[in-house]
Formats: sequence, C-alpha cells, structure tokens
Amino acid sequence: MLSKNIAIMVLNAALSSGGDYAEIYIEETKSLNLVYQENKVDGITRSHLYGAGIRILLGTSSVYGYTNDVSRKGLLKLAENLAARYSEERKITVTALKKGKVPTVNRIEDHLDEAPLEEKIAMLRSGSDAAFATDPRIINVRAGWYESRKTIALYVAEGETAYFYPTEEERGRFSVFATARDGDKVEGGSEAPGMSQGWNYFKTNIDPKAIGEKAAKQAITLLSARECPSGRFAVVIGNGWGGVLFHEACGHSLEASATSRHLSVFSDSIGEQIASPIVSAVDDGTLPGEWGSNNIDTEGVETKRNMLIKDGICVGFLVDRLSGRRIGMEPNGTSRRQSYAYEPTSRMNNTYILPGKDKKEDIIADTKLGIYVTGFNGGSVNPTTGEFNFTASEAYAIRDGKIAEPLKGCTLIGSGKEVLMNIDRVGDDLNLGQGNCGAASGSIPVNVGQPTIRLSSITVGGRGGETL
Repeated sequence: MLSKNIAIMVLNAALSSGGDYAEIYIEETKSLNLVYQENKVDGITRSHLYGAGIRILLGTSSVYGYTNDVSRKGLLKLAENLAARYSEERKITVTALKKGKVPTVNRIEDHLDEAPLEEKIAMLRSGSDAAFATDPRIINVRAGWYESRKTIALYVAEGETAYFYPTEEERGRFSVFATARDGDKVEGGSEAPGMSQGWNYFKTNIDPKAIGEKAAKQAITLLSARECPSGRFAVVIGNGWGGVLFHEACGHSLEASATSRHLSVFSDSIGEQIASPIVSAVDDGTLPGEWGSNNIDTEGVETKRNMLIKDGICVGFLVDRLSGRRIGMEPNGTSRRQSYAYEPTSRMNNTYILPGKDKKEDIIADTKLGIYVTGFNGGSVNPTTGEFNFTASEAYAIRDGKIAEPLKGCTLIGSGKEVLMNIDRVGDDLNLGQGNCGAASGSIPVNVGQPTIRLSSITVGGRGGETL
C-alpha cells in the first residue's frame, strides 16, 4: 500500500503527457502447491509474487508497464517512462485521493494459508487411497492441493480526485487425477473442485474420498469405451463442466475486447437473435464464494450480474474501460488479469446458461438416437468466426431414450452461432465447473456452467465409422 502523497505523485507523473486515465495496480500473492503421488508427498511448492503495473489511457489507446520495484523511485520511473509515449498537454492533475467502495462478495474468515499443512496432506491421502481402492486397474493417482492469497492495492485516476481500492482474492482447489490400465489400454479420469472459501469450507463440504472415487470411475469407464462414430447427431451436454463449450465458443465472442474491434462473430449483435428463444445466459461475478467471483474487478469496478443473452436475444457484452470507450459502453465489472505483469481486459467471471424447465431424465428419454457428453478435455475456437472443435472427456451413446455404452474420441465440431441456435431443450439442473481460462491478460480462474442441454444436431467427429 502506498502513502497518499506517493500515490498522487505517481498518478500525476503518469498523467503528465496528456493521459485522461491512469491506474496503479500493486499486488502481493502467496501460493502453495501440494502434490501427493505414489503414497507420499511428491512436491511442496511455495511462491511469493510482488510487483506493480501502471496503465495510462488516452482516448482509445493505452500504454502499460510493470515492475518489481514498488518503491517511490521505482514507480515514478515507470510512470515517467510510460508517459513519454504520449506528447500532449496535461489534461488532469490529481489533487485528492479517496477510498473507493469495495463490496464483500467473497467473505473469508479462516484463511487457507493459516490452516495446518498436515490437514491438507491428509485430505490428499484420503482422495488418493479412495481412488486406488475403487478398482485394481487403477495404476496411478495424482492428488493435488492449490491455494493462493492475493492482496491488491489499486489506485485509479480519471479526474482530479483519485480513488483507492484495497481488496483481496483467495482461492483453494483440490484435485485428483487417476490413471487406469487394462492390457495395452490406458485411460485417465479427473475431478477438481475449487472455491473462493476458507479452510473450514473445504473440510466441511469437500469429500476427498468421493472425489477420488469419481476420478477413478471415469478412468475405468473409458477403458471399455468404443470409438465414437462420425456424422451429425443430436447431442445432450451434461450440466456443470459441460458449460465449457458455451464459454469457449460463445463467451469469448461476447467479450468487448473482441467485439469492440470487430474481431467477433457477435460484434454487431446487440438486439439481435443469436440463440434459440429458450436460451438465456449471464456472467455473474457476484456469486458469494465461487471460484470466478471477486469483490471488484481489476479496474476498481464492482462486479455485477451481467445479462448477455435473454430469450435468445443478445443484450450485452463483457466490457472493460478501454473497450467500453471504443463502443460507447460503461465498464461492467469484467476487467481481469492474471497478475500485475498483465494489462487488464474484458474477461469472464462465472458464465453460464440459465436453467430451463426440462428434467434431465426427460431430455435423455426424448432423444431416440444421439450422444450424451458430460465434459470436455479441451479444444480450439476462433472468436472471429466462432468456429470450434472440442473433444469430450466422457461421452455415451443414447439409444431409444436410454444412456448406452461409453464412447471415446468424441469431438464436437461447429460454430458458436450454430450451437446457440440448435439448443432445443434446457434442463433445470444448473451446476458450475471450475477452470482456468487463458487469454490476452493471462490465465484467470473462471466458472463455466449450464443445466443439461440438448443440441438438435451438430457435427461429431470420431474414428468409429458412421453408425451410432
């Protein structure tokens, strides 16, 4: 945290050459990674990150730089070097600094880094033992624990009065990855819940045995899976982690960093129908304790519940300050960055399709022939065109309204527009899944999510012929 005088001094140095906005982002992050493998602790890694970033905006242009020297001298040097990129008359002189409003979205009272290391190791051991006990074909289990505690001091100047926003971000995540072997077949399964919560939450709400068993059962199931066929099929996508398809194929295309530069298939879509009328979707950074939630974004704007799609109509984008200037929209709490080493931009928080009225069992029962996908390993997407391909981590055939044999090598191929328009059933079983999203401002924690949905038709790639 800077003194009032130093903060004002650095902001004025940044604004000396005509900038109309300046910010100082100071961060200290302490994190812990634990790995438990082969019935022992296989790694303990602690890291400590400390530094500052300074950004100056002038109209729709920006300059950004960062440093590990957060002394008065180091910050002034960085501010002056960045200001040298502009050569206009001074527009703003900061004369006052006030504390800005920081709501409490994630209230953490028992910090993760204060909990006993032995308890965390015991949790990993329990998850690992449960995975091994599930089936003798489990040959390896890697259990992990990750925690981070980030303290942020943000100073923002867009007029004579600057504002100071102190905030903190804290997250923990427990993971199990199990490997199964049967002859020459080797498959893997994983489960990794995470939250912005304290240690008591994890002790009370996370069952390491159940997580270990789930990861192991997924790996065992895949051992008997047959190759997925190729062609166009109806596809039912499970709730929770299934939402990564919407996140990648549609969510990124609704970020103003893309729409404001006409680099998105949805750039000019406000007010237009881009999805089936039964589809509504939001990005909500205000869900208490969730993996993708924050008190404020990294520009000092309060996080919000932003409606993106309402009854199939595009009604909003994810807007940061710079992109908002390009398209005449106010920032809406979605500016994020991995650390002080990254310039912030519009990113997702907790992004999900809202629940509908259908029951999952009815959606499956009403699908005569198709594929049921419960999650995805990853894939690629072009936000400019919305075209994507995603490989399922776990999938099953659907025949006569019943879930049949498991499938492997199932890839969904299409575009964001196609996916949204082809959703013909939306379940009532909304759930969220935790992940890390990589983009221009680094890797950030996000929640993806949705209820069970059905795509009436989509191209499926696989090596199992053309017959399902």
